[in-house]
Amino acid sequence: MTERVTGHTELIGLIAYPIRHSMSPTMHNESFKKLGLDYVYVCFEVDNATLQATVEGLRAMKVRGFNVSMPNKGPITQYLDALSPVSQIVGACNTVVNDNGILTGTITDGVGAMQSLTTEGVEYIGKKMTVLGAGGAATAIEVQAALDGVRELTIFNQKDAFFEKAQDTAKKLRERTNCIVNVYDLADHAKLREELDNSDIYIDSTSCGMKPLEDVVAIPDKSYLRPDLIVMDTVYAPRQTKLLQWAEEIGCKNFNGLGMMLYQGAAAFKLWTGKDMPVDFIKEVLF
Repeated sequence: MTERVTGHTELIGLIAYPIRHSMSPTMHNESFKKLGLDYVYVCFEVDNATLQATVEGLRAMKVRGFNVSMPNKGPITQYLDALSPVSQIVGACNTVVNDNGILTGTITDGVGAMQSLTTEGVEYIGKKMTVLGAGGAATAIEVQAALDGVRELTIFNQKDAFFEKAQDTAKKLRERTNCIVNVYDLADHAKLREELDNSDIYIDSTSCGMKPLEDVVAIPDKSYLRPDLIVMDTVYAPRQTKLLQWAEEIGCKNFNGLGMMLYQGAAAFKLWTGKDMPVDFIKEVLF
């Protein structure tokens, strides 16, 4: 690393809390090195309490850009100068670009998820998709899927603070796309089974499967799956969640969130550098 850092090195970072587990520094720094770019990517543990000061500090330091993760994806939007159309709908941001002091936020999670499906050989345009979750990443997936041309989108979430957000997202998507969008309570197991029985793709974008929820699955049991249902879990640590174990046992085509993580990073990389991330090389490094 030290042999690459110069007086001209551009800084790019990630602000979140906690964040020390992130694979993003490896992904981006190895890409910079591979392409001979004079950038460095580092993590900063930042929560909502220090978010505004951090954003203004990064602006003042003229950093080229930065990623944003939990718990800052939603709150950061109020401190930026502009938001992409997708971020406006989602109400969250995971990537910021600094153009001469003008901070523009966007969210690349949805692009990353759709590219991951495509890379896995999954045709999603014109299909029916069920997504569990209504947080920042889940909403980005839902919005991008509808914008790209998913025929029908069903969203399930707990009746918590995010449920109303999911309903608002559905309303916006009905107004702006031809996608049929419905929102249901995750506790309605009969409806959940009915929707999964009629879906082509099931994406779980909840925190189930991550520490400390390693043994938790959002659906009641594996009978909700069937062999021709495609299952994607946005969690990538562990590599195989309990949901994906069930999918494997049923015979579903299934994959974790590593591809989504890779391709959302590649989209951000392009925005910051104008270059394509060496994706095949990074797959060897990370996977």
